[in-house]
Order: sequence, then C-alpha cells, then structure tokens
Amino acid sequence: MKARLAAVCCVFALHGPAALAEEKEALFFDEEDGALDMSKWLLKKKGFLPVPIIITEPAVGYGGGLAAVFFGQSMEEAATQAKASGHRTPPDIYVLAAARTENGTQFAGGGAMLSFQDDRWRYRGFVGSADLKLDFYGGGAILDKDYKIGYALDGWFSSQQVLYHLGQSDNFLSARWLYMDLSSAFDSGRPQPLLPGAAFAMRNSGLGVAFEHDSRDNIFTPTRGFLAAADTLFYAPAWGGDTRFQTYRAHAFGYTPLGDSLVFGGRLDARAARGDAPFYMLPFLDMRGMPAARYQDRNAALAEVEARWNFTPRWELVGFIGAGRAWGNKQDFDTAESKVSKGAGFRYQIARLLGLWTGMDYAWGPDGERAFYVQVGNAWR
Repeated sequence: MKARLAAVCCVFALHGPAALAEEKEALFFDEEDGALDMSKWLLKKKGFLPVPIIITEPAVGYGGGLAAVFFGQSMEEAATQAKASGHRTPPDIYVLAAARTENGTQFAGGGAMLSFQDDRWRYRGFVGSADLKLDFYGGGAILDKDYKIGYALDGWFSSQQVLYHLGQSDNFLSARWLYMDLSSAFDSGRPQPLLPGAAFAMRNSGLGVAFEHDSRDNIFTPTRGFLAAADTLFYAPAWGGDTRFQTYRAHAFGYTPLGDSLVFGGRLDARAARGDAPFYMLPFLDMRGMPAARYQDRNAALAEVEARWNFTPRWELVGFIGAGRAWGNKQDFDTAESKVSKGAGFRYQIARLLGLWTGMDYAWGPDGERAFYVQVGNAWR
C-alpha cells in the first residue's frame, strides 16, 4: 500500500507540473498561430479578476491602481446562452477600484453593469470618492497662454443610469442621474480667478435622458459600424443641487474597413454647458495629446480621424489626427483658435476570438504637450 502510494506521488511529481504547464500553454496561446493570446482565459473567466490600472493622463501625471472585477457569468456562457435565445446579453459585471497619480490625485469606488429581462433593461452605476489635482486655464477667458492656476476638487460622486432596449434594434433610451458633492480650493500662492459665485457650487445634481445607437461589430476594437449618442442633464436645486444649469453632449464614432488590412475610423464630438455651470464642469477638448480641462469653455467641438493598418494578423500600426475648438465666454466660434493634436501608435491582438487589441499611442499636442497612452480596446470614449 505504501509502495503504491509512493509510486502515485512520484508519477504526480513527474507529470503534474508538466500537465499544468501544458494546460496553461493551451490557455494562453492560440492554437491557430501559436502566438500569445488571452481569448480562452477571458472567455472562460468567471468570478473575481484583478485588473491593473495604468494612468498616463498628462493633466494629473503618471499613476496606477487596481480594480477587482467580478463576472456574474463568463463570456463563453453568455455566448452559449445567446445561441439558445437568439440574443446576446452581456454578462453582469461588478467592480471595485482605487488609483493614485504622482501629483496626488486619487479616487476609489465601486459600480456595476447589469442586464435584466433578456437584455430589455440595462443598468450602469458607479459611486466613489475623489481628490483631483488639476490646473485651471481661465475657462475661455482671453488670458496669456502660459496662465494657469492649480486647484483641487475633493468629495464624492454618484452616476446612475438605466437603459431601455428598443425592440431588437441597436437603439437604447436611457435615464440618468449624476450627483456630486465636491469642495474646491485654488492655489493660495496665485491670484484667485475672478469668477461668479455660482461657479464654485459644491453640490450638483442633474437628471437627464439620452438616446444611443450602437451597431459596432465589436465593443472592444471595432472594425465596422457606428456608435452615436445624444444626452442632456438638467441640474437644479429642486433635486439636490446648489445651482441651475444644463449640460449637453452629442457624439458619433464610425468605423469602416478599407480592404483586408486597413480600418478607417472617424469621430465627431460636441459638448455644451448653459446656465450657472461650475468652472470645473465646463466642456473641454478631450483628445489624445491634450491635457484634461486645458482647452475649456462654454462649448467644445472636435473632429478626429484614425487609421489602423494590420501589417500582420497580430500587429497593427495606428495613426491619428484631430482638431477642435472651445468657445463661448469671450470668443465666438469664428474667432476661437483651432487646436490640433496628432500621433501614432501600435496594437497587438491580445484576444483574437474577442477581437481585442492592446498597445500604446504617443501624441503631440498643440502647445508643445507630449504624452503617451496605454490603450486596451478602442481609444474613443
């Protein structure tokens, strides 16, 4: 009996690690080309998944953190369910996350993305706290281009959204509530900006509706289709805010393949604020190469194009260029200066079965800014 047990232990010691290594190799390498690939692992993953957060935003500096993501079902289970029902429902996802950057900016919070009644209803929600360190450039005032003053926002926020799927179409209607309770403080060593009292509002509570169309062939790295949305939020003391104002956004992302190895993408994005909007909620140009909140005013609009060239089945090169204007306070659209950003990058297809590419972009901003961005999936949000 002891000899047989010893023999079994020897066999396990000799072959167990090898079998485990073979299992891992099969899980993390593609059978089709033998390349590193996370498809099977991501498709089969269920339960908790630790995800590193990498921050390279020039407005706050380099940083990082960790997210604990919980999947209610694996993507493979969701696909099997879709074959049976004829409709694909995304898996329920819960997340807890925290991160910090080199300038002291930090945040922590948790949220969820859920589906109900065979994807007739969807829920997206997040609650968290933040301590943001940013620079204010005047919010549209005509100032010296080198003018800036540091400020901090400290408090908590909540974003809650319910979406209704319109039949079997690619369209959704949604209702949203955004609440923030933030204190603001400017750098005491610089002259304070001359702003109306409402610009320093601490509590902002906005209710709104949105329409969304999503016909993209892939939510991670699309190659064809459109994502278009229009939304508005109405902030008022009646539902918990300090002041009354409105924010609007309309955007569209489109993708089309040109031949077998080239994908062309285009982006249009327009945002506006009306009423007594706080200075930190004025729209700004949100593009690679431009620090967050750098080019800011009552209105902001941009256009951007991107080309991706698959020079091998696993690798692609990316090039992009865009331009935008911010205007409204002291300049109209015709007199506002256009800001141009451009850059290049690369991608590796890390999950072929999911169509997920990851890589890095390097961008040149309009006033000498330089920044790189770690990308997982599509760069446009």
